[in-house]
Amino acid sequence: MEKKIINTTNAPSPIGPYSQAVMAGNMLFLSGQVCFDPATSQLSNADIPTETHQVMHNLKAVLQEAGLSFANVVKTTIFLSDMSYFSEVNEVYGKYFEGDFPARETVAVKTLPRNVNVEISMIAVK
Repeated sequence: MEKKIINTTNAPSPIGPYSQAVMAGNMLFLSGQVCFDPATSQLSNADIPTETHQVMHNLKAVLQEAGLSFANVVKTTIFLSDMSYFSEVNEVYGKYFEGDFPARETVAVKTLPRNVNVEISMIAVK
């Protein structure tokens, strides 16, 4: 199996021993992204919609580096610090997909990196 590491400066650098994404054959596995803005080196978390948009922009940058788009995404996982944010995140998230939506689960967790409220990971197929 061919494995290729995908990294871009248009998304936050990993803060641990992992890659932004790994292409394995025709599948791309994207690590979870949070609302860190790579242009400003700051968290973009003024509110839940702003935070979610930044997460999606980061994921889009990694997808683009691999030559893919949200149309290639087949599975997502959304992690929330509180399930009360579900509808706001869902509204923003839905704007990034057209037509067929990927499979997905959404879970609430006790804490996320840097105490953010939203983290999203994805799997895409080339």
